[in-house]
Amino acid sequence: MTAEALQTLKDGYAFDGETLELGVALDGEEPSKDTPISIPLAMLNRHGLVAGATGTGKTVTLQVLAEQLSKAGVPVFASDIKGDLSGVGAAGVESDKLRKRLDAAGQDWAPRGNPTEFYTLGDSGLGTPLRATVTSFGPILLSKVLELNDTQESVLSLVFHYADQAGLALLDLSDLKAVLTFLTSAEGKEDLEGIGGASKATVGVILRKISELEAQGGDVFFGEPEFDTADLLRVDDNGAGIISVLELQKLSQSPALFSTFLMWLLADLFQDLPEVGDADKPSLVFFFDEAHLLFADASKAFLQSVTQTVRLIRSKGVGIFFVTQTPKDVPDDVLAQLGSRIQHQLRAHTPNDAKALKATVQTFPKSDYDLEELLTSLGTGEAVVTVMDPDGAPTPVAPTRMRAPESKMGPMSEDEIRSAVAASPQHEKYGTVIDNESAREILAKRLEGGSEAHAEEQRSASADSAREPAGGSTSSDTIDFPEEKGAAEKKSGKKEDENMFSQVVKSSAFKQFTRTAAREIARGIFGTSRRRR
Repeated sequence: MTAEALQTLKDGYAFDGETLELGVALDGEEPSKDTPISIPLAMLNRHGLVAGATGTGKTVTLQVLAEQLSKAGVPVFASDIKGDLSGVGAAGVESDKLRKRLDAAGQDWAPRGNPTEFYTLGDSGLGTPLRATVTSFGPILLSKVLELNDTQESVLSLVFHYADQAGLALLDLSDLKAVLTFLTSAEGKEDLEGIGGASKATVGVILRKISELEAQGGDVFFGEPEFDTADLLRVDDNGAGIISVLELQKLSQSPALFSTFLMWLLADLFQDLPEVGDADKPSLVFFFDEAHLLFADASKAFLQSVTQTVRLIRSKGVGIFFVTQTPKDVPDDVLAQLGSRIQHQLRAHTPNDAKALKATVQTFPKSDYDLEELLTSLGTGEAVVTVMDPDGAPTPVAPTRMRAPESKMGPMSEDEIRSAVAASPQHEKYGTVIDNESAREILAKRLEGGSEAHAEEQRSASADSAREPAGGSTSSDTIDFPEEKGAAEKKSGKKEDENMFSQVVKSSAFKQFTRTAAREIARGIFGTSRRRR
């Protein structure tokens, strides 16, 4: 690299204000100690992408960013699907290989652990359980997760409205199934008619979709105590941001459950956090490792929600970084919202790999580098970097030797994680399942009471029949009323009215009603409801 090119990088990455150190520029194959590559802390809420083939150092880069954010007083949330991010909570260990790398890059290094909370979805792992209630999700978000069509979503919205008005708390999936089953039963027929009615086929589809989500582990995620997302915004007594690590090793084959959690978490934060605009540092930074699992087989509605969330949550001071193998793993509409790029080595062993490589090169700003050659020749722990500067413009493309983390590279032991979780006040707060009375229990009591009342009516009717004279009643007070005029016409039209349901749910009046009903229980554009306090 020429002296002029190095000076261009120095100028391009010379920022006023606090920064996070990414590493130093590569001059050929050697690191240039005098050419630091960094990212402005204030621009972390403009989102970013960390990409690269397996084993090229993506997770370590995530770790470097997380520990520096924590040191700067910014809380971090990171999903950990492979299980090798937990080492961020323990001090690193120096080795001859590490010391050689540190000396070559001129990095000051001291082993340091970070304040870390370990979480898991439901009871699927070692961490503190994260749960949410069905009510807090709301019908709109849950419909997107279940991939319901417009008519099915409208029916689910009415069911949520009915449950809200009837005081039927929807805490877990069994509560929602109980309400749906009740409304299509003989006992609930009148209630169903009171909210507009729905075909049993539509309800059957919704019930089947819920069963599929349960099979992916959704039954252990929904319930109480519900996680308060404000707990992700904490700092420790020394002012360091707490790193929240979500363990997902056992859920890598359950992307629906993962996406369910993601959407609820971001929606809840979006509704609760105030507008901050362009602050000196973000309120929280998310890292979603193995992001391709997030978008795999995702519905169009889900992708639209993710895109909208990424676009809008920036103003709440929340930054989102996706970590995956290639940029093509992230939908174009989402990729367009990501201001910073850290691209580790890509491999081109197959035609598909070569195609992905060309597509990746096209997403970078213009430079004098042969990026196809550069991206395939990077070593482990090296990357091509471009970030958004404070003026909103991309910085020059910089081949970079990435910084080494000061925390442990590799996972903590299970015993260490269990010990950390047991000592955490978060585990005391969320560790024990709470089984409050909810829709399932209330409806069971109602049905039991109805059965007893019906049996009493039958006994009374039998007693009255036994006292009645033979030949029927001869009381002068008994009058046979003729059938009301027009009743036959009403009966003939009843079936036609019921068949009009599918037309009604598509009408503008019905859609306005469902929007009004949703507003009664929802907090915002994602349809999430108020948290139970």
